Amino acid sequence: MNKNYLITTGGSGGHVIPAVILYEHLARDAKVIITTDKRGLKYLNDENYQLRIIDTPRLNNIFLFPINLILVIILTIKSYLLLKKNNIKKLFSTGGYMSLPLLLAAKFLRLKIYLLEPNQVLGRANKFFLSSCEKIICYKEKIKNFPPKYKSKIETIFPLVREKFYSLKQKKFNHQKLDLLIVGGSQGANIFDIKLKNKIVNISKKHSIRILQQTNEKNILNLKNFYDENNVESLIFSFNKNFEEIINNSDICITRSGASTLAELSLLNIPFIAVPLPNSKDNHQFENALFYKEKECCWMLNQETFEDNIEQLLNNILSNNSEFSQKKENLKKLNYKNTWTNVHQKILNIINEN
Repeated sequence: MNKNYLITTGGSGGHVIPAVILYEHLARDAKVIITTDKRGLKYLNDENYQLRIIDTPRLNNIFLFPINLILVIILTIKSYLLLKKNNIKKLFSTGGYMSLPLLLAAKFLRLKIYLLEPNQVLGRANKFFLSSCEKIICYKEKIKNFPPKYKSKIETIFPLVREKFYSLKQKKFNHQKLDLLIVGGSQGANIFDIKLKNKIVNISKKHSIRILQQTNEKNILNLKNFYDENNVESLIFSFNKNFEEIINNSDICITRSGASTLAELSLLNIPFIAVPLPNSKDNHQFENALFYKEKECCWMLNQETFEDNIEQLLNNILSNNSEFSQKKENLKKLNYKNTWTNVHQKILNIINEN
């Protein structure tokens, strides 16, 4: 049986990281090509993947729309030839406008299309191609904005997490010192750099704390110097190839609500304070965080009131860790069947049904 597959992705880490994990699952017994736009390249090592660039333009600029529409048509023809030449039988998309030419070409070729929706809100590109797909892989059955008539196409799996996370030995909580991880996600979070550092200094006067903070490259030295001057132990970084080790060495995390980051924290049983990006498309970050909040696995703060509430919340957590311990236990229960093997087998079952 021909097992030539293609995964189309691009844009932010929210699209590309799930595509990379899907590649890890599929490439074990199939030949897999990944296509991405230029923005998505920074999340991919071209030495490890069969990569092709399909740099799809946005169609939301009314003045450039005629030109960009022509470009999309050209890229659709290019995609058609790519799929045909490589004898692709199944196409997987993680959503986003970047995948439009590949999905259109796959539809013309009558290939089997599988959609992946990592968020708790159905993306617009995925919604547009629901009628053409075999299945859509989601993390739960009830997805916001999902048309009821296509409900039978939903297949659920545990949130996708890279294989190396499953082999990490989870850290034991040290009651003497708390390791606080602060991450802004692939799109960054200036609010954490600007509005959080003074609060951290105040907290450090009452509790022993170490900061593990992701920031942009230009801000590393400034932030490191600030914490050093205020006698706060810290590790400040931008990109770190061993990021999973940093996550695993943390006790609690302040984070945006990208699906991949929350999935990694959840798998490692690390309670988190979610601060959803307020202008995320279709408010999907809020829904991502709400999924864990309703299961009592995290705390949520609104960005507008973050500065007013974060210090008190952290002090409460550090002064009385019973709520922290309960959230950690709830995460453990949520993931007790979440293994790489189980997720791998479920994906294979989904794509081999027909």
